[in-house]
Amino acid sequence: MYRKIMVPVDLTHIDRLEKALSTAADLAKHYGAEICFFGVGTNTPSPIAHNPAEYDRKMAAFAEEQGKKTGISCSGMTRISHDPAIDLSEIIVDAATEARADMIVMASHVPGIADHIFASHGGYVASHWDHSVFLVR
Repeated sequence: MYRKIMVPVDLTHIDRLEKALSTAADLAKHYGAEICFFGVGTNTPSPIAHNPAEYDRKMAAFAEEQGKKTGISCSGMTRISHDPAIDLSEIIVDAATEARADMIVMASHVPGIADHIFASHGGYVASHWDHSVFLVR
């Protein structure tokens, strides 16, 4: 049913993604799917990488580590944005389409008062992508 699962990850907050990572791995094993880990970086230095090339290498290393840990075929994919906080939702949808993913598994948070005013990334992705989206809290 599913062949490729995209999992957006923020490498600065990997410790908060364990439930989403486990869910994606379970689904991938069940369906015999591969996983594409996806991240959005910037051109400016960050706590994760000094430049886009280093960010690409770190995402590829993360995907390789997850593949060894789970026994699932994993890859890494990145995009660069001038303002990831603003562009993230649209970039995820575009990247998932480009990667030919047929499911996105992404971490979410318990909605707060601000989410009633501003759309969440998970809500935007689920509303604007034509395939399955699994939000994990």
